Amino acid sequence: MNMKGANILIECLLEQNVDTVFGYPGGAILNIYDALYDYAGKIRHILTAHEQGAGHAADGYARSTGKVGVCFATSGPGATNLTTSIATAYMDSSPVVFITCNVNGNLIGKDSFQESDITGVTLPITKCNYLVRDVSALADTVREGFAVARSGRPGPVLIDIQKDVTAAACEYEFLPIEQHFTRGRLAKLMDHAGLKIPEPDLDDVELLAEMLRESKRPLLICGGGVVRGRAHREFRALALKLDAPVAITVMGGGGFTGHDPLKTGMIGMHGSQASNMACDACDLLLAVGCRFSDRVTLNPSSFAANAKIVQIDIDESEIDKNVRTSHHIIGDAKKVLSLLLERLDSFEPDPEEHRKWKDYVFSFKTETEYDDPATDTLTPKQLLSAAAAILPEETLVTTDVGQHQMWAIQHFKFSYPGQLITSGGFGTMGFGLGAAIGAQVGNPDKTILHVTGDGSFRMNCNELCTEQFYRLPIITLLFNNSTLGMVRQWQHLIYKERYCQTTLDRGPDFVALAGAYGLNGRRVRSVDELSDALRQAMAAREDGVGSIIDCHINIDEMVRPMVGGDSHIADFMLD
Repeated sequence: MNMKGANILIECLLEQNVDTVFGYPGGAILNIYDALYDYAGKIRHILTAHEQGAGHAADGYARSTGKVGVCFATSGPGATNLTTSIATAYMDSSPVVFITCNVNGNLIGKDSFQESDITGVTLPITKCNYLVRDVSALADTVREGFAVARSGRPGPVLIDIQKDVTAAACEYEFLPIEQHFTRGRLAKLMDHAGLKIPEPDLDDVELLAEMLRESKRPLLICGGGVVRGRAHREFRALALKLDAPVAITVMGGGGFTGHDPLKTGMIGMHGSQASNMACDACDLLLAVGCRFSDRVTLNPSSFAANAKIVQIDIDESEIDKNVRTSHHIIGDAKKVLSLLLERLDSFEPDPEEHRKWKDYVFSFKTETEYDDPATDTLTPKQLLSAAAAILPEETLVTTDVGQHQMWAIQHFKFSYPGQLITSGGFGTMGFGLGAAIGAQVGNPDKTILHVTGDGSFRMNCNELCTEQFYRLPIITLLFNNSTLGMVRQWQHLIYKERYCQTTLDRGPDFVALAGAYGLNGRRVRSVDELSDALRQAMAAREDGVGSIIDCHINIDEMVRPMVGGDSHIADFMLD
């Protein structure tokens, strides 16, 4: 069938079973939006307030559903506005296909109106990117882009299409997704380094099994790869088989249920006493889907110095990149753990050795304790405990970045992959509300809790119009301490209380802002008021109305524990 490029693109999205796109139109991409007009019953488009919000929404949709997210933007500033959301997805291995349109081919390279070399700009922050100059290459490029995004270690892909390509026509044949690897260049894709999942070396698996049998003080780390690979059942089975304590990275939230008594809490800069002390004393550290970032290891030369470190990861480039391992296995976490469990089927840990080891680990705190607050403030624990008690257990939680993010990960007990949606690698303030929008669109029957701080919320509250228009009943729990809390914490501890440009003694009135957008707003200062506000928010959900709950906390409340950067993991600045 002869078809214009714009229609070919939409048809290719249907091949990929795409039913939702987040985006913002503009001149260069108008041919695609004109074609989209005729597909209204097949593809839902969510118009956001800003391209960055659209990118974060597509990311939140991907993380919460396990599908590939899709985002549209126009050329020039429309495309460059996506760069933060692309980098956020890249650092956290989230599969999103970003589709932009550029100026006509004869205008490229001439500093034309709203022209940008977006493929050049995004080369370091995409798994792969493309500039489509020929309409006959468009369909296979889109198919390849989706395959790259979802395969192996997932990640974002950018497809930039010249505007004249969207207007040109060529023959198009609908190709079901299950046939994409049966012909042409697509048939060769599985040999692409980013797509082909390496088969675990069975000798390596057997060696790890033997190391685990010999270990007297094992510690497991649940990383983001457990979540991305949906390897949570196998991971928990291994933890139970070994009767081993489990520490969790920021991105590993939900990979190991927070209700399990083996959980020691978060590890690293704001890790629990139990996690960090266990890391320092274990004789075998097994990290699954963990890239050993600086926020986890702090000082790589002294990290787990008494242990043999073993890393399981799907991406060979992560092996020995940040921490030198004693042993490693390259492969899909779910498959590697399954093979490992087979080899440990008859293994039983020495009960006396493991009792002593667990008694030592759990003699340290797994969660921060708080003093009684002043009468007009709430503690982070009180806020999050009230939310956990009143909201459904399956509630999806998105966060922005800062103190509130660490408190949410410390105090919520995430139970399944995708329940926690946060910017771990890039640390993007302004991520949370866009991600909440995507999560709510992708999970219309679930409660979405957006946990944020007053600093982060200022960066994304423009997307409240999206929340209101599409009747997305998101509950925003706002930690309002009138400061950039995490930066102030560093100024307090490291910069001798020289609080330069971190005090937010200014608007808006967040309750009034909620009203301006047609949402519920409530300001609370006590646990009783908060509980009542949460119940009101749940009732408002039935009418498709979102809520903002403005919670006053102390300006000097800090995330505890804390270990300084480049310090030994057990050298706590704050205990």
